[in-house]
Amino acid sequence: MIVLIIVIVVLVIVIGYIIALFNGLVRLKNRAQEAWSDIDVQLKRRYDLIPNLVKTVKGYAAHEREVFEKVTEARANAISAKGVEEQQKAENMLTGALKSLFAVAENYPDLKASTNFLELQRELTDTEDKIEAARRFYNANVRDLNIRIEAFPSNIVASIFSYKKMTLFEMEESQAEEAKNAPDVNFDNK
Repeated sequence: MIVLIIVIVVLVIVIGYIIALFNGLVRLKNRAQEAWSDIDVQLKRRYDLIPNLVKTVKGYAAHEREVFEKVTEARANAISAKGVEEQQKAENMLTGALKSLFAVAENYPDLKASTNFLELQRELTDTEDKIEAARRFYNANVRDLNIRIEAFPSNIVASIFSYKKMTLFEMEESQAEEAKNAPDVNFDNK
């Protein structure tokens, strides 16, 4: 009788532990998905700002057609991207296209002094900061989930319930270096 009670207690503890591991995986997966939706919200905000920025620059630099087409195409590709890896690639292309647009703006003093342009640039900078914060939050949650999926004994529960590692959302290495060493851009005519 005592052996049966011990077996039942051990079985209850093991089942409880498996349930706790499973619930932990579910919690981490949901946090990572929530973090991705935060990135998605900020990316949509960025996409909404870009047409206004292009229109503003176009008003001053109409002959820079190729730059505008690249920005528009990169924006369309980013909007239609599916999955983290495709989104990552599209966002890197869009960032490069926006750099070209701002480089064009450097050649037009009237544009640099435009209130609309300055406001759009400020909003875009603010959005970029929010995207970066959301990206860090997402990557932290994905890292925690991936560790749990790989670590013993939760890896056994993860494999039973077909949990797969998620992909981190990171900048390309060259862009990460550029971001660290980004020059200060001042649109004042001083």
